[in-house]
Amino acid sequence: MSSWLLELAWTGERLEHRLLLGEEGGRISRLEPLGDEPVPRGARIVPGLTIPGLVNAHSHCFHRALRGTGQHPVPGRSDFWSWREAMYGLAGRLTPESYFRLARATYGEMALAGITTVGEFHYLHHGEGGSPYPGPAMEEAVIEAAREAGIRLTLLDTCYLRPGFAGGRLEGPAARFSDGDALSWRRRVDRLPEPRGVRLGAAIHSVRALDQEAIRVVGGWARERGAPLHLHLSEQLAENRDCQAATGLSPTELVASLGVLGEETTAVHGIHLRRHDVELLGSSGTMVCVCPTTERDLADGICPALELERAGSGLCLGSDSQAVIDLFEEARAVELDQRLRRHRRGLHPPEALLRAATSGGARSLGWDAGELRVGKLADFISLDLESPRLAGPGEEELAARVVYSAHPADVRQVVVGGQLVVDEGEHLWLGRVGGLLAQVLEELSP
Repeated sequence: MSSWLLELAWTGERLEHRLLLGEEGGRISRLEPLGDEPVPRGARIVPGLTIPGLVNAHSHCFHRALRGTGQHPVPGRSDFWSWREAMYGLAGRLTPESYFRLARATYGEMALAGITTVGEFHYLHHGEGGSPYPGPAMEEAVIEAAREAGIRLTLLDTCYLRPGFAGGRLEGPAARFSDGDALSWRRRVDRLPEPRGVRLGAAIHSVRALDQEAIRVVGGWARERGAPLHLHLSEQLAENRDCQAATGLSPTELVASLGVLGEETTAVHGIHLRRHDVELLGSSGTMVCVCPTTERDLADGICPALELERAGSGLCLGSDSQAVIDLFEEARAVELDQRLRRHRRGLHPPEALLRAATSGGARSLGWDAGELRVGKLADFISLDLESPRLAGPGEEELAARVVYSAHPADVRQVVVGGQLVVDEGEHLWLGRVGGLLAQVLEELSP
């Protein structure tokens, strides 16, 4: 049991002064304004602005090793597909041990950036040539990495079976992704551990990577378990073109016909959508995860987030390829990219963008978090309002200052389940995260 005096807090709905937060069993047990009363004995005073913990709904943690090198395209080949070749090369070099060290350091970087929960879209399952490990070595590496970094994890175990609509087997490093068929994927996933602080979910890599029956199997597993279901959707124009040629349907129409859409499902990217696609996603309550820093880095395009929101889809955010790990940047990019596209400003209220970065992500990943409210998980972070980016008078536009100006360097404390993970910008559990990253990235360099 612990208590915290939040000098100023955004609860997910409104600002509160001198808010006393009590935690018991990892959840918020008490939340009330203290007014002029003295601080209770033993309560930790949290200066600055406290907000719910940020939720990163879409991560490929091993892509962190491509930062810098992956952003620099090969001369004459500067699209998503050339980047994917570099990613495959990295995937071929990872072992369970190096994957653990890379994931732990990457999740440590996330914690320093105020992220308290991550959704790992995980498809690096097997050894060289696709040979299974004796046990779930790669999955356990991710789970243990998140535990040591102090953040919650939804492991979105991904089914990835073929290179494209023409069928065939995944080869080279990509063979490590495949279980051979969807029933084998299901049997493997049914044996995975789900320890405290971890939720197990499912992911359909994409409509090009699974046949229709496999999509049904993965979707059915998620429905039976009441588990989150995620899928890459219409990230690339080539995916739309190939899906239309193979099935006569857009990717969204295809997964809708297979019963995959719904309130427990999150479509990632959703960039190249027709009006009917937007209507299908919105009317089914399917969430959409927008990953602007990756989408612009890979020249994918701009998600029609405003149309999706108006149609009924909730929004959440992801760092995806780890081009940067900064959910404040992802949040503001949703609005700023729409401004470039529409030549208008003020399309998404700042409070709505903050909710996408907190409660929206928590809903997508199946966690009872993302708000400062009694009964919710005690996950929250504090921001330094005296930093050069956030300093300024008045509170009326504070949400806008946070969305449009905050940076991971402004995160001072990170609390997950009532436990202090980051204090004064230092990771209490891992120490120097930059040193951990430098060491494992040096080992993994080609």
